[in-house]
Amino acid sequence: MTSSALVTSNPSGATPDPMADRIAEVSRNTAETRIRVRINLDGTGLAKLHTGIGFFDHMLDQIARHGLIDLDIDCEGDLHIDGHHTVEDVGITLGQAFARAVGDKKGIRRYGHAYVPLDEALSRVVVDFSGRPGLHIDVKFTAGSIGQLDTQLVYEFFQGFVNHAGVTLHIDNLKGINAHHQCETIFKAFGRTLRAALERDPRSVGVIPSTKGSL
Repeated sequence: MTSSALVTSNPSGATPDPMADRIAEVSRNTAETRIRVRINLDGTGLAKLHTGIGFFDHMLDQIARHGLIDLDIDCEGDLHIDGHHTVEDVGITLGQAFARAVGDKKGIRRYGHAYVPLDEALSRVVVDFSGRPGLHIDVKFTAGSIGQLDTQLVYEFFQGFVNHAGVTLHIDNLKGINAHHQCETIFKAFGRTLRAALERDPRSVGVIPSTKGSL
């Protein structure tokens, strides 16, 4: 496996602008997948997505739209086998991009949560940009697949993300009968949660939100 990252640089050595866009680009190439992810955490929700799994692209679009994150993901995976490597590795690469774009976490709110309904379904997502990876997920999907997405892979996506973004993430689907609705409320709530946690707090400019002094 090879991995590379491109992050906005500061060649002059001047003090970084605390209001500059937080942008990162990461590539990850293995025998199973070739992935490029580019994100702007201070975007407007624009998305350019190609994973080869239509419903997965639809869910990633929810993250961009509701998180106001510009998201560009291109993945060539071994879909002739199944979608596992594609979904998991996109989660890994996206997590790496988030970790690089967030940087030292100065000035962010750190915590975020959201409840999102869709008809009969309701999900709650809570995140802490703690630097400590941890996933706690309680979702009982009512179907084994949604389009071409195996619902078991939702867990794999978020596990890959938290391991490499260094966040604590709690996901609970509180209600739901339709698996499409269950999944969509999760991803919409995740986007909203990221937006809340990554928002810059004007009262804490340049301050790391931790009594330890680092995250």
